[in-house]
Amino acid sequence: MRFPLSATVAAVLATLALCTPAQAGDAAPGEPVAAALTGIRSCAPGGPCAHRLPVRVVIVTMFEIGADSGDLPGEFQFWKERRHLDERIPFPQSWHDLYYNPDSQILGMVTGMGSIKSATATLALGLDQRFDLSHAYWLVAGIAGIDPHQGSIGSAVWAHYLVDGDMAHEIDPRETPRGWKYGYFPLGSSGPADRTARAPVNGEMFELNPALEAWAYGLTKDVQLADYPSLATARHRYVGMPKAQVPPMVMQGDQLAAMTFWHGRMMNDWAHDWVAYWTGGKGTFVTSAMEETGTFQSLTYLSRIGRADRNRVMVLRAGSNFTMPPPGVSAASNLLREDKGYAGMTAALESLYKTGSVVVDELLAHWDRYEGTPPK
Repeated sequence: MRFPLSATVAAVLATLALCTPAQAGDAAPGEPVAAALTGIRSCAPGGPCAHRLPVRVVIVTMFEIGADSGDLPGEFQFWKERRHLDERIPFPQSWHDLYYNPDSQILGMVTGMGSIKSATATLALGLDQRFDLSHAYWLVAGIAGIDPHQGSIGSAVWAHYLVDGDMAHEIDPRETPRGWKYGYFPLGSSGPADRTARAPVNGEMFELNPALEAWAYGLTKDVQLADYPSLATARHRYVGMPKAQVPPMVMQGDQLAAMTFWHGRMMNDWAHDWVAYWTGGKGTFVTSAMEETGTFQSLTYLSRIGRADRNRVMVLRAGSNFTMPPPGVSAASNLLREDKGYAGMTAALESLYKTGSVVVDELLAHWDRYEGTPPK
């Protein structure tokens, strides 16, 4: 699968590919883990299996570019290479095979892009009898659009609310009634001006474990993220938007998942209204992506049968591009330019790994503390 890349990627690849030291929690695999790894190889994917491979952390990514290692990186490559996810486990019931490290008990997956693929991949993993996910933490780590009124590209953002942007009524903009702000409005409402509070009963919004999200942010809020000249060039164009012009940082902010790659000032306004609507005014739109509500819906179902724990899910998105153009640039021209190579792609991938690794290292280093109860 090909994906837009920053023009600076090639120049920095050598630096990004440097080997990293052993990570916290790495140790020689115990005999039960080694035996389980051997045992599951005799089990057919999706079939019954008497063996269970223990998993402490699932790294959930959505896409890769080309090969899984050794070339231009997508979301998965840094995790695979730097976390030594070398044990390939066939996973034909989904988009991409799984990779595992028996020392750290980290499992890496690539769901495929879009909420349909992320939901089915997550459900397929949770129902696969080869894995023991009963105590696993799930870290979704992916790139995103970021609102320039809220933050800058390269920033890593921990989400609290996950809002779905797809379930809606829609009227062609050319037929939108006079006085309507949008021709796109929530199912069950009487139009875009209807702000009547409704419970999200069909997956329109999910709230992550607030204590876990606050804990992850507290661990990482002072992490120094990489900055590049190309980022400075891109962000300085956003005159009058001070939060867009700061170097990358770790933030908190809510996530809107929609299968359409939207862009522009008017769509950005819609995203804010949509998140505010479904969170009852408690949430603030910061990042846009495609997958989270699908992933979390499946984890909610799996939690009901003890195959996962929805209270152990964290969502980290890093801004690879802005969700609207800078002043004086049309939405169409800016979208087409970004589609050829996201200005913050390289920085976003580094930010995801650097920020997420702090949390992963803490979980692994103190597994005796976190196996039974999520951190608070």
